[in-house]
Amino acid sequence: MERGARAQLWLLLWVTCCGHAQAHHLSDYTSVIEVTNGGPWGDWARPEMCPDGSFASGFSLKEEPPQGIPGDDTALNGIRLHCSGGNAESNTHVVESQSGRWGVWSEPLWCPGGGFLEAFSLRVEAPKTLVDNTAANNVRFRCSDHTELEGPGLAWGNFGEWSKPCPKGMCGLQTKVERPRGLLDDTALNDVRFFCCHN
Repeated sequence: MERGARAQLWLLLWVTCCGHAQAHHLSDYTSVIEVTNGGPWGDWARPEMCPDGSFASGFSLKEEPPQGIPGDDTALNGIRLHCSGGNAESNTHVVESQSGRWGVWSEPLWCPGGGFLEAFSLRVEAPKTLVDNTAANNVRFRCSDHTELEGPGLAWGNFGEWSKPCPKGMCGLQTKVERPRGLLDDTALNDVRFFCCHN
């Protein structure tokens, strides 16, 4: 089954089972946007959706700073969307899929002029053998007015290609996170996909 189709089926099952009334309805959910360079480790968590009628106008990241030698770096641990009806920083609602346990949350970055997040690119460090892997390190978004916002993440790895854009704006997210592994190498957040709604 194609990745996008799997994501749609997963969201349908989750909303049917566990969705909240204030979240976007499935009739509002039109597509999933994703990138091809996500990390290989971890499992997809539950999706989280903006309240009905709102879209992501800003975001913040949970990032662990470099741990030095012989520390275990995990870099990007979480992503939050700040949802609004277009009036950024007022009447916002924060949504977050699963996050790793390490790091602290950054201050939100906002699209200017009441715009919405419409596309993204993920910075990922390619898997390495017998050394400290970090997987996803940073994310950048493109707003509906084409402004680009880059998160305050780490510089390991490379940004991949931009995702396809949402026609209106992002209205939810789903993260792929590796659970803590004790004395083994931890990577935390590996990949993310976002949901698009039409109203």
